[in-house]
Amino acid sequence: MKFVKQQPTSKAPADWFTGDVWWDVIVAGQEPSRMRVNTVRFSPGARTNWHSHVLGQALHVVSGVALIGTRDGTIVEAHPGETVTCPPGEEHWHGAVPDRFMEHLALWEGKGDGSTETTWAEPVSDEQYNGPRTRELPRATS
Repeated sequence: MKFVKQQPTSKAPADWFTGDVWWDVIVAGQEPSRMRVNTVRFSPGARTNWHSHVLGQALHVVSGVALIGTRDGTIVEAHPGETVTCPPGEEHWHGAVPDRFMEHLALWEGKGDGSTETTWAEPVSDEQYNGPRTRELPRATS
């Protein structure tokens, strides 16, 4: 057992985000661990670009209201204490509503071999961001 040395808060790269976003790396697991956990703070209206994760991602809302969107136009509104999962390879975005800060824990796995864990794409347009929201998650199909 050991304490993980905390890294300073970092401003998220403008190439991957619209608006002001900061993160704290909580865990960046070393082999054989693949665990990755960041606390991410979004200013009102800030959001990620479209992206996907090789092994999926879980988003746990700590404060504010999160928006999580998918390529089919679905935008889910998630509240503090709620967790939304995005399956491997699903292109999605997440961010804050226009009038509130939002903080979430982002949890995902790296492959442990130094390969790309996240594939980043283009920014989310204002039209995509401002689409209709739902509190209903799509039903999983098997």
